[in-house]
Amino acid sequence: MNLVCGDKTLDLSRPHVMGVLNVTPDSFSDGGRYLERHSAVERAGLMVAEGAAIIDIGGESTRPGATPVPVDEELRRVIPVIEAVRAAYPVVISVDTSRPRVMTEAVAAGAGMINDVRALGVAGAAEAAAEAGVPVCLMHMQGEPPTMQDRPHYDDVVREVKAALARRVAAAVAAGIARERLLIDPGFGFGKTLAHNMALLRHLEAFQSLGLPLVVGLSRKAIIGKLVGTAVGQRLHGGVALAVMAVMKGAAVVRTHDVRATCEAVTACHRVLHDDLGDAQE
Repeated sequence: MNLVCGDKTLDLSRPHVMGVLNVTPDSFSDGGRYLERHSAVERAGLMVAEGAAIIDIGGESTRPGATPVPVDEELRRVIPVIEAVRAAYPVVISVDTSRPRVMTEAVAAGAGMINDVRALGVAGAAEAAAEAGVPVCLMHMQGEPPTMQDRPHYDDVVREVKAALARRVAAAVAAGIARERLLIDPGFGFGKTLAHNMALLRHLEAFQSLGLPLVVGLSRKAIIGKLVGTAVGQRLHGGVALAVMAVMKGAAVVRTHDVRATCEAVTACHRVLHDDLGDAQE
């Protein structure tokens, strides 16, 4: 399957890495590091050099406890960076937003994908995404960032998240977005406990029945810290291990802060699983 992202195309017969670029002061891992446009563009260039096929640019933190920013501030943060990255590097740019106006202006500035943690649930978002004509990743979130981790509850997290994503897919299609432009993300850490996250990862292959490319974002998240006891900046190895598990269970795109290590691990995993290496002895 090919995913057409504006004037660029991704071959989804193999997994790809999406590099995270937060131009925010308060994101959980890299908040404040890339607020200046030149530092953001340099970071994007490094991730491209390390193998990222997609750069995901976000101007509003959605970490647990985060508060919204005005739409004009989100635009002020992301649009100049999208324009500069678009001019500098031959990479697919994704805009991480839930707001219709940001979607529209970001795609006009050069974004070739929309990554929405609210799965086009904001009024007008589905229509804006349909008009934009680029692929959209629909992510599952129970609740909203300020309170989503207070007391998340599911009777059957895999079944319920899968059903919720199926409903959002149907709503997107009804709004005029072709299924071949949709991706899904179970939303690790977004209104889920450690047990919920572990169940989703253990049964990630269940989402393949929806027939859409699967995006997984586990990089540096609390699940890693709780499993192995590491702080946010020391979760590389755990994050790479979970990325490999996700690819083995069908993930098409892995979203990460740690691009080089993740690219190497994902490539090795995919080649062992799928490549015919012939009689190579070395």
